[in-house]
Amino acid sequence: MGLEERTICFDKDLEVEAYHFKGVMQKFPNHFHEYYVLGYIESGKRRLSCKNNEYTIFPGDLVLFNPMENHTCEQIDQNTLDYRCINIKPEIMKKAVLEITGRDYLPQFSQPMAFDSEQSSLLCELHQAIMEEQDDFKKEETFIFLIEQLLNEYTIPYSETKESNQNTEICEVCSYIEEHYAEHITLDDLSKIAKMNKYSMLRSFTRIMGITPYRYLETVRINSAKKLLENGAEPIDAAMETGFVDQSHFSNFFKEFIGLTPKQYKNIFINKKKGACWGTTDSLINGLSRKP
Repeated sequence: MGLEERTICFDKDLEVEAYHFKGVMQKFPNHFHEYYVLGYIESGKRRLSCKNNEYTIFPGDLVLFNPMENHTCEQIDQNTLDYRCINIKPEIMKKAVLEITGRDYLPQFSQPMAFDSEQSSLLCELHQAIMEEQDDFKKEETFIFLIEQLLNEYTIPYSETKESNQNTEICEVCSYIEEHYAEHITLDDLSKIAKMNKYSMLRSFTRIMGITPYRYLETVRINSAKKLLENGAEPIDAAMETGFVDQSHFSNFFKEFIGLTPKQYKNIFINKKKGACWGTTDSLINGLSRKP
C-alpha cells in the first residue's frame, strides 16, 4: 500500500499558488493553463508532450509552461511522481518582470523544460517557504531572484518577443469558444466560424493550437470553474455555470485536469485572505485510489 498526497497552498503575499504532489501515478490529459507554471521533478520519470514535441523528464529537471501552452504528461516507469510547482498569473508575472527589468511585458519561456537546472534549488526554497506559510521578506526576495534567473536563462530575449502569428480563422474559433463555453457548442458552429468543413477545421485547429477543439473547450470550462470555486461557488453551481451537463461529469473532468475534486479545490480558498494550505491523502491499492 502506498500513500498519495496532494497539497496546495495559496500565498497571499506573493499571490501565487504552490502545489506539492507526492506518490502520484495520474496521467494528465492534453490541456493548458491561463497562468505560468514553474515545476520541479523530485522523483519519478515522466513523458511530457508540449506543443507537439515530446520530452522525457527526470528528477532535478524543471518544467516551464507559458500561459495557454498545451501539454500532457504520464508516468513511464513504475515509480510514482513527486512534484512541486508554483503557478503565477500573468498579471503577477508582469509586475515582477517590470520590477526586475523596467520593461512592461510578459516573458515567453523558450522551452518547456530545463534539464538538471541550477535554478531547481531556488525554486524548492521558495516552494518550501510558501508551504510553511513564512511571512518574512526572504520569501519575496527568493521569488524575485528566481524570476530574474529564469528570465536570464530560459526566456526569449525581449527584443525578439512578438505577437503570435496564428491563423485568423482559428483565432476566431478560439474566441468563440472562450465567449460561449457555457453554451451548447457544435462542430457545425465552429466550422462555420472557420469557413471550413468539419474535417479541415479539426485538422487546422489541432495543428495550430496543439490541442483538439473539444479539449480546448474542456480546458476553458475547467479554468472558468476554478475561478468560480476560488470565489466561493458551490461545485454544483460551478458545473452548471460552465456548461457541464451534471456535477458528476464536472467532478470527473476537474479531477482529471487539476488532480483534486472541485470541493477539495474550493477548500483551499475558504481562508484565502489569511493565506491557506490544504492537502489530501489517498490510499493506493493496486493502482486504484480510495478515500480514507
